[in-house]
Amino acid sequence: MAEASTENLKRTPLYASHVKMGGKLVPFAGYEMPVQFEGVMAEHLWTRSEAGLFDVSHMGPCFLTLEAGIGGGDAAHAEIAALIETLVPSDIASLKPGQARLTVLLNEDGGILDDLIITRPIGDEAQGTLYIVVNGAMKEQDWGIFEKALAGKAVLTRADDRILFALQGPKAVDVMADFFPGCEELKFMHHMPFEMNGQRCIVSRCGYTGEDGFEVLIPAEAGLPLIEEMYTDERVKPIGLGARDSLRLESGLCLYGHDLSPDISPIEADLAWVIQKRRREAGDFPGAALILRELKEGPARKRVGIRPLERAPAREGTEIQVGGETVGTITSGGFGPSVDGPVAMGYIAAAHAAPGTKIDLIVRGKARPAEVAALPFVPQNYKR
Repeated sequence: MAEASTENLKRTPLYASHVKMGGKLVPFAGYEMPVQFEGVMAEHLWTRSEAGLFDVSHMGPCFLTLEAGIGGGDAAHAEIAALIETLVPSDIASLKPGQARLTVLLNEDGGILDDLIITRPIGDEAQGTLYIVVNGAMKEQDWGIFEKALAGKAVLTRADDRILFALQGPKAVDVMADFFPGCEELKFMHHMPFEMNGQRCIVSRCGYTGEDGFEVLIPAEAGLPLIEEMYTDERVKPIGLGARDSLRLESGLCLYGHDLSPDISPIEADLAWVIQKRRREAGDFPGAALILRELKEGPARKRVGIRPLERAPAREGTEIQVGGETVGTITSGGFGPSVDGPVAMGYIAAAHAAPGTKIDLIVRGKARPAEVAALPFVPQNYKR
């Protein structure tokens, strides 16, 4: 999970808390971030059974607002949605107030520049703005694309000086309800505004572990005491990047820069569901010709789950073969604590993508047995 360079690293507002809690800090997405606290295995299993608190302040929360300002109800939302829809293939116009949608930022060839979540705010007076969270490593790129493409029409306001944290796991809802009464009524991929310690914040029911949970965007002066108080709850423990990666892998969720990249289309990535019917019919998004052709004819390769049949994990870059012929590559791999065995994802030629297909993984020049598996490896427990 670490990057090579340790120079010029930024620190999130929770840096001192990580040190206090005994976090092992590593470079990640330009920040000094905790990779683990008591250990990846323990943190992973804690999140599956209790409530794990993740610092995701390195991500790219922002607000995209009409140049003319906010207000104006549905008409203002339609206007800001039309602008962002020139860059993504999802139906943003149809979002209900408070609803969020996962989508992808596309290049002109239909490749994925990033995955992101776009949320429509609640209240007529807030329409004409979108709350957007992009990946930390890609935020400067993404924000540059927004500002260039929408210059003179929309204004971008960064919010990455605030705390963004995720509380994930089956007991997260009970913990959150103690601090944000009413949040327990939220469904998956919906949000509500709250006030905490005199500061406005956003509570979203989402996350990237496959478990039920929430993400909270909050100013540091209100968020620091909130998190300190949460840590006094015996159901809550801090969780590092290591467990965040193993949790999302077990849940079949992509990591940008590994499972998603500019030379991978959303259809190859098994993300066709982010392109709603209206957008497919209009075909008015970047790379639409290629993407619509793949939707109709099927892609040449597909993202699949992979189960090594021996105990050794298959790491990123491992070659996939069938009958001695290379047919794909592992893009994410490691040990899955919840399934007590190695799990992986990768891209494989469509002819070999069916679950149960026997494959070989070339590890240190030797073929190791594996098979294609259905995703996710563990059930997803979102609040629908």
